[in-house]
Amino acid sequence: MSNCILLDCTFRDGGYYNSWDFSPELIEEYLLAMKAAQVDIVELGFRFIGNNGFKGPCAYTTDNFLRSLSIPSELTVAVMVNGGDLLTDLGFEESLQQLFPETAETTPVELVRFACHFHEFERVLPAVGWLTERGYRVGFNLMQIAERSREDVLHLAREAKEWPIEVLYFADSMGSMTPDDAAKIIGWLREEWDGPIGIHTHDNMGLALANTLRAQKEGATWLDATVTGMGRGPGNARTEELVIEAEDFRQRKASFVPLMTLIRKHFGPMKEKYGWGTNPYYYLTGKYGIHPTYVQEMLGDARYNEEDILAVIDYLRVNGGKKFSRLSLGSARNFYSGQPAGSWAPASELEGRDVLLLGTGPGVERHRAALEAMIEREKPIVVALNTQAGIASDLIDLRVACHPVRLLADCEAHLQLPQPLVVPLSMMPESLKEALSKKEVRDFGISVEPSKFSFHETHCVTPASLVLSYALAIAASGKTNRIMLAGFDGYPAGDPRNDETAEIFKLFQDHCDLELLAVTQSKHPLKAASIYGLI
Repeated sequence: MSNCILLDCTFRDGGYYNSWDFSPELIEEYLLAMKAAQVDIVELGFRFIGNNGFKGPCAYTTDNFLRSLSIPSELTVAVMVNGGDLLTDLGFEESLQQLFPETAETTPVELVRFACHFHEFERVLPAVGWLTERGYRVGFNLMQIAERSREDVLHLAREAKEWPIEVLYFADSMGSMTPDDAAKIIGWLREEWDGPIGIHTHDNMGLALANTLRAQKEGATWLDATVTGMGRGPGNARTEELVIEAEDFRQRKASFVPLMTLIRKHFGPMKEKYGWGTNPYYYLTGKYGIHPTYVQEMLGDARYNEEDILAVIDYLRVNGGKKFSRLSLGSARNFYSGQPAGSWAPASELEGRDVLLLGTGPGVERHRAALEAMIEREKPIVVALNTQAGIASDLIDLRVACHPVRLLADCEAHLQLPQPLVVPLSMMPESLKEALSKKEVRDFGISVEPSKFSFHETHCVTPASLVLSYALAIAASGKTNRIMLAGFDGYPAGDPRNDETAEIFKLFQDHCDLELLAVTQSKHPLKAASIYGLI
């Protein structure tokens, strides 16, 4: 297998983290490291048509940009095009002309790879003829192949061999393949395709390198990797590992010092900053065939905690998540089945009373003595969010929870706590109903509708599935006198949860004339008073 070709696509795949904004200095060091490590082809970026929002030079990888680099003659330069970019209103040939204004004779680019979904593949194939006439070498990457049948793969392999394609790749887009799966796909392709086969693996389940090496043993001769695995979501097979393995099976001596220096100086710190690489969430996306961008988006958004991420993955496992959609991501945060329904009317216990709502911020513990003194004197209904325990337990009247995954995690704790639990029980999964069967529960229904609050006798409508919005709606439905807030300190500057919480408070006050009064420190835009003036 000494004829195996190693292709590094760090700047193309890794650009999803930094908007393809790699500095020329970094690229120059990278090029020397790739040459020393015996990498054959460097895919230095995409060629996008659209220009919405800032993207760095490796999003367009223009001929002029490439000519500004000192590219060693031993390295072949490649770029990638998303096949769907040719299937727009701009038109097929006009799109190609914009993307490749020069012939291969005058540009540094030798190889063009197309990334295509199965439904795009046949419509994009004529681009092979257009590019080869202009002197380019062309490869095709088939995405999301793990979910396709043998008949699907054979059909596309037959179509591919009618065109002068240099290499036919398959990509483990969801990171769900095993080494045996890789071998199976190669076997299918070989039934119709007799040209070179390549593989591009993702590391959701920690199998990217194992899948690549198994594919190589089964006859794949083009192998992709990225430095430190830098790539969307969990990333890819790691170049620094693949070149070590390739030194043996290709019998080509490599120098790894420049690559290790590159990692220490640049890619190690970037990985610390952006956090690519597999984790248990990505493992689950690989296991269930869910697009890893869902997890990447949630990990980059502080509004999503552990319970949210796991609940969204569970939702997508049932409802489908092979294609990333922000609309699907938003829908996945709604965890309740059926129409809003409940059996408990909060007014039966709360009407005409003050409510003290206890958040999870440090203000509760810091001002515990004053809060307890106020409770003893004023006798408000004390409502704690989830398992919050900043004051004496016997002073808490009710606990409120609504997040199914959080409830599952806290179930044992709730069973030990003496307070009744307010929860949309009738809308929860059967597993939760069973787990809480020995708990005193107040069943109050919930429905989630963006930008909306409404309050009913035994259910509410809230703008989010956050326990804060649910608790506020319970107080409003219960016709309380006012709501005092303790432990809603706020989050560090720049944390998007500040904006989300502020929006919930604003929407609540737009829909309800109940007084909200923060009695401990809060960064949120609330009417405030000191707990020490209430005792």
